[in-house]
Amino acid sequence: MNDRPNMPLPDLYRTMRRIRSFEERVAELYVRNGTAGSMLHLSIGEEGAAAGVCAALRPDDSFTTHHRSHGIFLARGADPNRMMAEIAGKSDGYCRGKGGSMHIADMALGHLGANAIVGGGIPHAVGAGLSYRRLGSGAVSVAFFGDGAMQQGVLYESMNMAALWQLPVLFVCVNNQYGMGTRIDRAAARTDFAERAEVFGLAAMNVDGENVGAVFTAAEALIASARAGRPGFLCVSCFRFYGHGRMDKSPYRSAEEEEAGRRRDPLLTARNALIERGLATTAELDAVDAEIANEMDATIEFAIAAEPPPLSAMFDDVYAPGEVRPEPMRMRLERILACT
Repeated sequence: MNDRPNMPLPDLYRTMRRIRSFEERVAELYVRNGTAGSMLHLSIGEEGAAAGVCAALRPDDSFTTHHRSHGIFLARGADPNRMMAEIAGKSDGYCRGKGGSMHIADMALGHLGANAIVGGGIPHAVGAGLSYRRLGSGAVSVAFFGDGAMQQGVLYESMNMAALWQLPVLFVCVNNQYGMGTRIDRAAARTDFAERAEVFGLAAMNVDGENVGAVFTAAEALIASARAGRPGFLCVSCFRFYGHGRMDKSPYRSAEEEEAGRRRDPLLTARNALIERGLATTAELDAVDAEIANEMDATIEFAIAAEPPPLSAMFDDVYAPGEVRPEPMRMRLERILACT
């Protein structure tokens, strides 16, 4: 792995293993009919992007994510119990069960919000960067998005504004090769995304997401550059192990492509590197894996046992305190029927 000798690879491996194990439990909860909503987007195979970039952030930095965001938030330090409860639509979740899988947010951890709209969270990071520059806080805001957003006009408007105003912003494209069922080379004539960002004046890099150390090194350099007034763009190439959503069997990919892509497993690459460098033994890594598996097993039981939000909480966090709230239709009907 092409990373610095003093790079915290054991910590990055642990973060990636926690993401992988959590996502596997999300899939299990879905099968057990315990999730809220009908769509879940797993990031298995993309752990190197989340772990590598988030490890380079400071506590006062912020970020926005897309609909495939569980791993990024977990890498930032999220509580997996509260995350799983949110995915299950329970009141113990980060958004009291009303955000679900695609709309988790937590200002305390700098998470300005996930977004189900392709590219929808990108301008929010630019807005945060503008406020940081005006306040002189030294913080950086990161916009995470998928390769599908590379075809969205809002990205180019945002990159132009960030470069023009020299904002402390890093744009991170997690390129998992597919926008839903369309391979990227069938959606874009030129797939070197860093070239596009350079045209706007951004510091830009492409990096292989299989190598979490390389992701960390690239992110660290680009974030330092953004703090100094030159925004950046990082394209992390990954392979999405599963389909677009949990129920997508990815019939648009051949068995050979699936097999080749899964060989790019960032966890396996990091695990082999740790053993080869003498930084960990197989037994030690197995113990780490088992410890994390137990931790993530508990998230399912926590989510199942948690209570759903009451109907009375429907308009909480929607209207300002003291403002008259609308009456839910169910309550209105019950009131009318009670008078008849």
